[in-house]
Amino acid sequence: MATILETAAGAGCFNTLLAAVDAAGLREALESPGPFTVFAPVDDAFSALPPGTVQTLVDNPPQLARILKYHVLAGAHNQAALVAKEQWDSLEGAPIPIRSVDPFEVKNATVVTADIACDNGVVHVINRVILPG
Repeated sequence: MATILETAAGAGCFNTLLAAVDAAGLREALESPGPFTVFAPVDDAFSALPPGTVQTLVDNPPQLARILKYHVLAGAHNQAALVAKEQWDSLEGAPIPIRSVDPFEVKNATVVTADIACDNGVVHVINRVILPG
């Protein structure tokens, strides 16, 4: 089985996320044993942000890291576990609301693919970038 980042690289639709992880200096953390639960926005989710947003974040690694950490939970949590609670604390510190079961929604994003098991956690693919606050 592959790690979270290896799985993302192999999928081919997380190029912006992987570049952001590198720009924020989070690769080593996400390659560690974890486990982690990652809500992974697809490339189209980053493309939907206002023009210039991604570049502005890449130019501000601490802010980028904060946003990326908001997409991560400590521990490996599948969909069944996640929907059992109304919110979960992200690694960034702010809570992530779980909005519904069907469709499975995390804050303002819909989970398009859930429960991708990895060596160091679980990935849930989302269609939007989620922001703390």
